[in-house]
Amino acid sequence: QVQLVESGGGLVQAGGSLRLSCTASGIPFSIYAMDWYRQAPGKQREFVARISSGRSTNYADSVKGRFTISRDNAKNTVYLQMNSLKPDDTAVYYCRAIFTRHDYWGQGTQVTVSS
Repeated sequence: QVQLVESGGGLVQAGGSLRLSCTASGIPFSIYAMDWYRQAPGKQREFVARISSGRSTNYADSVKGRFTISRDNAKNTVYLQMNSLKPDDTAVYYCRAIFTRHDYWGQGTQVTVSS
C-alpha cells in the first residue's frame, strides 16, 4: 500500500519560515519524481516545486528564490523549505510522487501565514 504523509505545516507570521516533509512508503522512492502542490481556499490546486529522481529542480515563479525542494532517498522523504513566507502562501500543501503512469498524492498539510 502506497502512503505519502506530509508534516511540518502550521501557523507562521509573514516573513517567517517553515519546512514541510513528505515521507513515502510502498514505492521505490528514489526513482520517483516528487512534487509539491498547494491549494488555497476557493482556488485550484497549483504546482509549487519538483525534484526529479536525478535531483534536478524547478519551481513556480511565485516561489522562486524563497522555497527550496530537496530529497533524502535514504529516508524516503522530500522536503520543502519555505522562507520569506507571505499571506498568499496560505494553502494546504500536498506532495505527489510520479513515475510513468504511477501517480500518488498525500493528504496535505495546512500552512497559514498571518500578516
